[in-house]
Amino acid sequence: MNRLAVIALLAFGALFVGVAGAAAASRASEGAVFVQTNAPSGNEIVAFARAADGSLTRTATYATGGAGAVQSGAVVDTLASQGSLALDRGHGLLFAVDAGSDALSVFSVDGSRLQLRQVIPTHGSFPSSVTVHGNLVYVLNAGGAGSVQGYRIEGAHLNELHDGRRSLGLANGEPPFFLTSPGQVGFSPDGSQLIVTTKGGTNGFEVFAVRPNGSLAAAPVVDAAATPAPFAFTFDEAGRLVAAEAGIDAVTTYALNADGTLTDPRSQTDGQNALCWITEANGFFFVANAGSASISAYTVGADDEPSLIGVVAHTEAGAIDLAAAPDGKFLYGESGGAGTVDVFAVGDDGSLSELGVVSGLPVGIEGIAVG
Repeated sequence: MNRLAVIALLAFGALFVGVAGAAAASRASEGAVFVQTNAPSGNEIVAFARAADGSLTRTATYATGGAGAVQSGAVVDTLASQGSLALDRGHGLLFAVDAGSDALSVFSVDGSRLQLRQVIPTHGSFPSSVTVHGNLVYVLNAGGAGSVQGYRIEGAHLNELHDGRRSLGLANGEPPFFLTSPGQVGFSPDGSQLIVTTKGGTNGFEVFAVRPNGSLAAAPVVDAAATPAPFAFTFDEAGRLVAAEAGIDAVTTYALNADGTLTDPRSQTDGQNALCWITEANGFFFVANAGSASISAYTVGADDEPSLIGVVAHTEAGAIDLAAAPDGKFLYGESGGAGTVDVFAVGDDGSLSELGVVSGLPVGIEGIAVG
């Protein structure tokens, strides 16, 4: 074989290996997981590559440009909220609250890589939860009277909405007390309503109608919770609100009506301690019990009744935020008292099989997003 033929053959081989290696890497890397440190000395996002088998590989740490903070009385749940990180897959953006500097950080997302694009004020005290629907973003300020502030996504940045701030009319300190501060802000599935939980502050939900221009109705509809201290919520496939209510460690489902009222509550306790966080995966609803260091699973039947499957996993100290992979096959749960993330495979019966524990994160983490 002459020299030119050998060179050509080697070049072809290198090209083949490169293409095959890239394809293998693509198969191995399915997505990403992002965890917020919430450190008062400087908030950071820890990024992990997520493999096809659910396992995580730490890739980098990114400063948010702001500071974390701790709510008064909080031990393992420093922000005392659900949704302090929000991943917008459609726009390729990640939003992170900076509770200690009253700001919201905006990152662009490329796999598990982040680039800080913006740090924008929230015009309130102690931002603790953020939500996105379409081109709208709203952040929850938990301190003092409490408020929500709205923005519109423009490219990789946010612009404040005209007339985009609404008071919640609460009476919290600054920083707020973790049992009485509002717990989560979130949109209804169709984006027509914005909901805030008030935990023990007023034991209710504040529901704002969303106007066509993205701003909110002047005042919310205020709904009493079926059981005390509504903390966090999600929705089932039928659009029924499914809430974690910490007062008696219960999951309650509600019909969310067009006028903002919540009706037809159905509740079921899990017998654990500090049931606060909730997420859906593979058709099941998983709740984190911070005081019991456990995760329980529920189903919601055609009759809208929540049914307890039982405790399906035990965690390290202080089970808090949960997030599921987009296909529902894997569940990731933070333990704020230990600085760990548990990785679970979700079974077809609602069971969880632990695949591993990611350690080495700081105590006080809160906020997790999966892409």
